[in-house]
Amino acid sequence: MPQLSIIVYGPNAQGHLTELLDSLEARPLPDAEVIVAAVGDWARETAEGHSPETVVVSLPDGTGDAAARAAGAARASGRWLHFVHAKDGLPAGASRLIAERTAELDDTATGAPVDVLLLDHVTTTWQTAAATSRDGRLLAGAGRADLALNEAADLLRLTPLLGTRALRTAFWRAHEEQLTTEDEPYAAHAALLHADRVACLNQVAYEHRKLRPESLPQLAPEVRFALIDRYESLLSLAKDRRATRAVLYDLMVRDLVRTFAGEDLPDAVAREFFRRASVAAVRWRPEGHERPAGIEGVRHALLEEGAYTKYRAFQAANRSRRAAKKAVRTRKRQLGAKLRDQQYHRALSRPVDPNLAVFAAYWERGVSCNPAAIAAKLAELAPHIRRVWVVNKENAALLPPGTDHVIPGTRSYWETLAAAKYLVNNVNFPNAVVKRPEAIHLQTHHGTPLKRMGLDQMEHPAAAKGLDFAALLARIDKWDYSVSANSHSTRMWERAYPARYTSLDHGYPRNDVFYSATAADVRAARERLGIAPGKTAVLYAPTHRDYEAGFTPRLDLAALADRLGEDTVLLVRAHYFYGGAASPLTGLRRSGRIIDVSSYDPVEELCLAADALVTDYSSIMFDYANLDRPIVVYADDWETYRTTRGVYFDLMTEAPGQVARTQEELAQIFLSGNWRDESAAKARAAFRRRFCEYDDGRAAERVVRRVFLGEPEEALPPVLPIEERTPAPTPEEATA
Repeated sequence: MPQLSIIVYGPNAQGHLTELLDSLEARPLPDAEVIVAAVGDWARETAEGHSPETVVVSLPDGTGDAAARAAGAARASGRWLHFVHAKDGLPAGASRLIAERTAELDDTATGAPVDVLLLDHVTTTWQTAAATSRDGRLLAGAGRADLALNEAADLLRLTPLLGTRALRTAFWRAHEEQLTTEDEPYAAHAALLHADRVACLNQVAYEHRKLRPESLPQLAPEVRFALIDRYESLLSLAKDRRATRAVLYDLMVRDLVRTFAGEDLPDAVAREFFRRASVAAVRWRPEGHERPAGIEGVRHALLEEGAYTKYRAFQAANRSRRAAKKAVRTRKRQLGAKLRDQQYHRALSRPVDPNLAVFAAYWERGVSCNPAAIAAKLAELAPHIRRVWVVNKENAALLPPGTDHVIPGTRSYWETLAAAKYLVNNVNFPNAVVKRPEAIHLQTHHGTPLKRMGLDQMEHPAAAKGLDFAALLARIDKWDYSVSANSHSTRMWERAYPARYTSLDHGYPRNDVFYSATAADVRAARERLGIAPGKTAVLYAPTHRDYEAGFTPRLDLAALADRLGEDTVLLVRAHYFYGGAASPLTGLRRSGRIIDVSSYDPVEELCLAADALVTDYSSIMFDYANLDRPIVVYADDWETYRTTRGVYFDLMTEAPGQVARTQEELAQIFLSGNWRDESAAKARAAFRRRFCEYDDGRAAERVVRRVFLGEPEEALPPVLPIEERTPAPTPEEATA
């Protein structure tokens, strides 16, 4: 019996079935079967042209989606079912993630089994690709423990897609009649309402493709009435469950109001829709239910009142008010921009100040990264050059006392940028900044690239969303110098950012501290973090996924801390959805076994304090390797990340240490001691030779002498060979 039956169903809509089956064929799973419930000859021929292991169920043209799902499920032999519409897609590695998570649920079940596994997804349209959903936060908030829906009724707010639910086969068989419906959102919600227990996989495992409405048969206006029927049926299923009924009621009123307000329905249909929606809103309103505040609350009240004419008048008044406010905002913005341009261009007519340097980092967040290290060395070697930081209003109060700074958008900001000879940033200055012939723009970057950057992102829409590549090229054409930590970065920057700048192969200034820090510095860093002597501190620093909404925790930190024991402290460098006071993490935080360091700066201090690093694809691994301490890569979604974000090399074969693909593997790496064995040391040594090539503790000095003092390349301190460098002492050495 396979673990997972992937049931692809429906017609070959606009030819998308081919790419879906190609993706499944490219990554076959030994513990999964693929069944295609092919509707029509085109879908059947497409399915039969793929892997011979694929089971094809031929269905006549016109067979509905519900019947196709049922036909596919009837042939399934797996423990779990995943229904995938033929027009949709599966991100790389998605089926493996589902199979592993469901197997984990089967292995750990002690009471009532989990019936439904909830998944995250991305949405692709005819215009855009791989837009993240809002579901990630809800899934993350639910954690990895299985639970009854009453314990987490907000899960009903997840996008109602059947493809984002994996169903236990026995559960499907027991409720097939109730779930076999052409109304897919109803089936998606009903699956949750019928389930005894549910669990979450807070990773993207489904691609929902929205076809262009103009390419589909036109719906009769009266079809909108089915939305009211759907919610009334769902509310009847939840009538004895107060929490779930309250959430469903909120969803119903929201969707009914949006449908009425947002669709151009004929007046007769709109009136009847409003009347029926009003009846449903009154009939199903939970006892003690409070309407939302503000305009939304007014809409709800008018709907319940059945006041069609008042609602239309309210809509018209709102439209007029919004239009007036928009006009005022637009006028203010235009006047402000005009005034700013005048001030800036007046400032550009004045001479450049040869002793003024402007620094910025991470989109004006504060004093950090390579610009901070360069500014510190500049104060030492060229104190006559004034250093001014660009810092946004929110972070200005957090600056070290006495930091000379300007706030973006202010008059002093534009005048300072216009006058400065040196402009230093680890990202880019705004498009409006003019490159003066006498000025020098220094791009420091903020990491070694594993993921695709710059123009290389064009091939990866999930990573490139919102990027204006023409504007990007205009920004990089202003660069005079580009700092690099290794020859790999130099080559990739030249490819991703093609322009006439000079590459400074001097190392990353922010990494100098990894060679200058003393045993006292290491001890002090651990004391500031509250790490008790003798404890092993593991820094967990995952990266952002372009295909996910916000930070999605990939580890059950409570379970991991429990496995690693009381002598291990986890430093977590990312926001984690801890849940309420009853969360198992609460006690671990209080005891100091888990420390949230998401807002802790500088990150280099965290590295000094840590005995080991656990990361996935974050560039922190390249910096931490300078310390020659163990690194473990946790790559649970490597295939998805590699496909959606794009990478420059295969981290799985060129990792800086041990690699774990599951949480259990990660725990075993530490429990067995493999995290610091000979194999890990060899991998780290090769990684250091390649990626710590120019980092020797004197990078900032080389950059300052070359750029600010104008010294020739041959006069700069040479890069020390890696075998002659001495990193900062480890925490164990620092306490010896």
